[in-house]
Amino acid sequence: MNSISRSIAAVAAAAFTAGALAQDKPYEPVTGQAGRDAVWVPTPEVLVEKMLDVAKVTPKDFVMDLGSGDGRMIIAAAKRGVPGLGVEYNPDLVKHAQALAQKAGVGHLARFVQGDMYQADISKASVLALFLLPENMRKLTPNFLSLRPGSRIVVNGFQIPEWDYDHTERATGDCGSWCTAYLYIVPAKAAGVWQMPQGTLVLGQRFQHLLGTLVTNGKAVALTDGRLNGAEARFKLGGAQYTGRIDGDRMTGELAAGAKKAWSATRLAPLPGAER
Repeated sequence: MNSISRSIAAVAAAAFTAGALAQDKPYEPVTGQAGRDAVWVPTPEVLVEKMLDVAKVTPKDFVMDLGSGDGRMIIAAAKRGVPGLGVEYNPDLVKHAQALAQKAGVGHLARFVQGDMYQADISKASVLALFLLPENMRKLTPNFLSLRPGSRIVVNGFQIPEWDYDHTERATGDCGSWCTAYLYIVPAKAAGVWQMPQGTLVLGQRFQHLLGTLVTNGKAVALTDGRLNGAEARFKLGGAQYTGRIDGDRMTGELAAGAKKAWSATRLAPLPGAER
């Protein structure tokens, strides 16, 4: 073998050895690595715990994380006895998260699947815990609003565009630039034409905010201070305070106008384009 052949053989052997070592080395994600929809930046552990606290998760919940990365949110929930599912597009991150869940002893509660977060079935979730860019969340908003009323969405750092948060808190400790959690409570679908004993109530809706008009004997009374907390509704009509609960096309509750009185309403028709 001449010197050139020996050199080529040496380079090939070195390359083979390096490849073998790379295969033996466990996969480790790198902060800032490119992803399908955004770069991967992990949520600081102190904010992970704060987000779960803000969402008030319990073992009765089912937590989901879209773009779950190394799985830390779902694993942290599982350590509290809360089952969950992470959806991640990068298969290496999925395997890494699965391994971490097994190592933490919570593999029976913390599951991870490879998939497209925009196509993920989130119907089982009572809590979404997310770290996504505003443009990601804007695209996902119709999916968010399809969740059961009262479901919670807690997000790291960025707010959901056009949707006012219901609560916010900051973490303390080692959280760097990512210290703020925002909580959103999924509202019931309230927009529509409702029949009340007092007249016809036309309700519009912008996320958890209600606006509308009650028409009684040809006279219109504007609704004020209208707000939803999940399926719970409150608003004022003519100075009287209404509180109630929406269950499909029925709304029942109490009217505080001097003595409390029961009231009810039936939805006659939806209001196209009014619900967000």
